[in-house]
Amino acid sequence: MRGRLSRSIQSLPIKWKLMLGAALLIFMLFASYNFAQYLVLKQWMMKQEEDKIQVNMVQFQDYFQDKLAATSDFPIVDSQLYIEKMSGKNQLVRILDKEGKPLVAVANHFVTNWVVPKSVVIPELYDTTTHKEDHILIYRSPLVAGSFVGTIELASNLETFDHFSETLLWVMLIGGILAVFISAISGLAISRQFMRPIRALASTIRSVKEKGLSERVTDIQNGDELSSLAKLFNELMNQLEYSFLQQKQFVEDASHELRTPITIVEGHLSLLNRWGKSDPAVLDESLEASLQEVRRLKKLVQELLTLTKVEANLISDSIIPIQLEPLIEETLKRFEVMHTEFEFIANTETIRDVMILMNPLHVEQMLMIILDNAVKYTSLKKQIVIEGIRLKNEVQIIVQDHGMGIPEADLPFVFDRFYRVDKARNREIAGTGLGLAIAKQLVLNYQGSLTISSVEGEGTRVQLTFPLHQIVDA
Repeated sequence: MRGRLSRSIQSLPIKWKLMLGAALLIFMLFASYNFAQYLVLKQWMMKQEEDKIQVNMVQFQDYFQDKLAATSDFPIVDSQLYIEKMSGKNQLVRILDKEGKPLVAVANHFVTNWVVPKSVVIPELYDTTTHKEDHILIYRSPLVAGSFVGTIELASNLETFDHFSETLLWVMLIGGILAVFISAISGLAISRQFMRPIRALASTIRSVKEKGLSERVTDIQNGDELSSLAKLFNELMNQLEYSFLQQKQFVEDASHELRTPITIVEGHLSLLNRWGKSDPAVLDESLEASLQEVRRLKKLVQELLTLTKVEANLISDSIIPIQLEPLIEETLKRFEVMHTEFEFIANTETIRDVMILMNPLHVEQMLMIILDNAVKYTSLKKQIVIEGIRLKNEVQIIVQDHGMGIPEADLPFVFDRFYRVDKARNREIAGTGLGLAIAKQLVLNYQGSLTISSVEGEGTRVQLTFPLHQIVDA
């Protein structure tokens, strides 16, 4: 039974759990407070009744002591008028002799049979309940004055006390029920407000499942943790959508880049199959073209593998302190040998004593990618300047060419995979469109930055920046 109840509670919606929890908490607090208050008030009122009857007893004792001291043979019966005057409502006053026989009995809205006469030698105070369930407070005290020995009995019917206690208990019970009801309604309202962002989030997730990655959580401006969760979800969806679009674009571009050389090779092989077997000129031309496309495919696959490695941040091997200036000069010498028609100018005096913690092969790879682009896209003023700048908190390597430049509309996309400015025009320029993506990721892996600024028709400026914590002064 208990397990079934536990499972039933666990299966309830969160808003009902919150409502029941709030109602139960308020009920426990209210019940505990009211119960303690009820007990305190009841004890206090009983103490008041006891004090009242004790005061009455003292008054009667003083009266009889005075009377019997003045006249030793004072008849007790003559005190009835005084007793009637002093007795209160719902009270019994009775004087007993030594044997316990009543001498005087005055009852005010009180049945004398409720209390059995009893002679005592020491005072006694207690409350009891009759067979008719009447609650009575009884106080007996010995009376010794002159030659008289007897007992004074005082009894009070606590009907008013019990009625007040019962009324107080009902008020507290009704108040507790109202408090629980109000807390349940308030808990339900608060839980609904609390669940609104969660419902919006769940609705958005269902919409994403049905309509795609463009759906977002809207209209949550609470400023609380759930609002932050919704904001984080939207940011996550933005990244996911961007990654999905990138992946889609990557697949499309990779398919295109792979399809083109494969189509060319297939065309030349078909040509050889038809006419090239007996024609040496056709054979040589087809073989040369096929080899060129195979080399292009090989380079494309190698760059894809390189990009995968750098995106996985596999840079822990061979990280050593290296001097930048000798590495830059060595890379420039290679390009001078390969491109004798270009003038390479190095201004690296300010970083002569600067060392950075990097894999030297990665530095060389970044420089070669940037310099190779500068060479490929420069046709008129064949001058390339590479400059090193040592700042307070970072070191910069800047490569400036005077080539065709990049249109402003294309600048945000130059680091995307396979992206090439004006693909139709640049088809004849060798390249895969992966170089800058590789360079960008390499720089990011070393907590650096890579930025490009360009003016179409004037040239392009590429800036590599590495933060201070990567720098070690020689």
